[in-house]
Amino acid sequence: MIKEYDFDSIASSYGDQKVSSMGEELARYQRKLIDLKIPVMIIIEGWESSGNEHIINDLIRELNPRNHHVREYDYEHSVEKDKPVMWKYWKLLPKKGDLTILDRSYYFDLLSDITIEKKDLHKRYELIKTFEQQLIDDHMLILKFFLHIKKKTHRERLEELKKDKDRSFFITDIDEKQSKNYKDYEGHIDKILKKTNFNFSPWQIVSAEDLKLAAKEIIGKTTAAVKEKIDTLEQDTVAFKREPYAGSLPLSNIDLTLSVEWDPYQAELEELQKKVQDLTYQLYNKKIPTILVFEGMDAAGKGGAIQRLTRLMDARFYDVVPISAPTPTELQYHYLWRFYKEFPSRGKITLFDRSWYGRVMVERIEGFSTEWEWNRAYEEINQMERQLSYDGALIVKFFLVIDENEQLIRFRDRENDLDKVYKITEEDWRNRAKWDLYIEAMNEMLVKTHQKHAPWIIVEGNDKKFARLKVLKEFIAHAEQYI
Repeated sequence: MIKEYDFDSIASSYGDQKVSSMGEELARYQRKLIDLKIPVMIIIEGWESSGNEHIINDLIRELNPRNHHVREYDYEHSVEKDKPVMWKYWKLLPKKGDLTILDRSYYFDLLSDITIEKKDLHKRYELIKTFEQQLIDDHMLILKFFLHIKKKTHRERLEELKKDKDRSFFITDIDEKQSKNYKDYEGHIDKILKKTNFNFSPWQIVSAEDLKLAAKEIIGKTTAAVKEKIDTLEQDTVAFKREPYAGSLPLSNIDLTLSVEWDPYQAELEELQKKVQDLTYQLYNKKIPTILVFEGMDAAGKGGAIQRLTRLMDARFYDVVPISAPTPTELQYHYLWRFYKEFPSRGKITLFDRSWYGRVMVERIEGFSTEWEWNRAYEEINQMERQLSYDGALIVKFFLVIDENEQLIRFRDRENDLDKVYKITEEDWRNRAKWDLYIEAMNEMLVKTHQKHAPWIIVEGNDKKFARLKVLKEFIAHAEQYI
């Protein structure tokens, strides 16, 4: 990488071309990206004061401004520090067909902090590797450029900035530190680049000694990569053949006769709700973000269970997020994008009434995602929940189960109750007709995404009272253990 980089032996293959004509060629390919809905993310990293702004301006000058965006990763933003680590990364993503340039990307704090501990480095490597792999699997093109300059050039540009009263605000402590400790930073940066030089998203080192040549280099390499992505789009979506699921069937061993009488239910409910109220404050004081997922059959009682669980919670510390079909805007992004936006800050609780598991249930059964897409989602979801757990989140997932006869009774009750008729739709009846297919998908989901740090709690739901008490008890048990 940069330690082995020889400035004198590197010759640009774009030296004789004009920046404007190269930009126009890239703009022509941009129109194809829009038509094919291919998202592109270009990362521009480098030494501080290496000339990012000049290169980025040349890169975008001929592009359609409605479909490109320049984003700067705000590594000091207080809200971002209170959210899961990956939350801010997902905010920066381009939608399908757009091109986003990251000036100071999610690599910035890694590259600029030479005191970062080894264990934290390893954690961040894994987070970034998973993040980029998921995006590339979803057909995004990721290009990573590092602008390299000599120590002498770094000092000269820093001094030049200091003399410019309109641009001197660009100078930060990191600029000065890099200038004074160039060799130390060179070694650190070299190590980071090598560790994150993934075969699916490699780094490209670009000399920024001559800013005009650097701009040509990046425009040329971007154009070539975009052209290749367009040409190989069909190879990115090759047919996928998976082995039929032959694992265990957790939904076949459930006792749905479990029930509780009304009077003991009422007494126990109030006692449990008070415990939940106390735990809400304890979780907040310890700054533990909590994610509760509610899935299950239609009419299994998710809403009622959530209502009883939150009955005495302080409303300032929790939020219920009902999940329905993705909007046209949400469909323009990776399917996990809309969920990252909802994850809680430290100390807060988010309850998801349905969730990202729709990818491997309704989207699988109804054909809204391809077999390749929903089959890879098991590991993508596991990785996401693992990352949230590493970041300190308490994650508990409830799966409410009722049998086919009980569902029919509840459907008919809803149709005959003016206060509940809105809950029953034609879609519910269509899903019911595919009962066996959904049971198969649910079993596979429960087995493949049950993790110690993000467990599934199967809740016997034929008796609503029993189900509500079990949800309360399980939440209390997991929260007390976590605290």
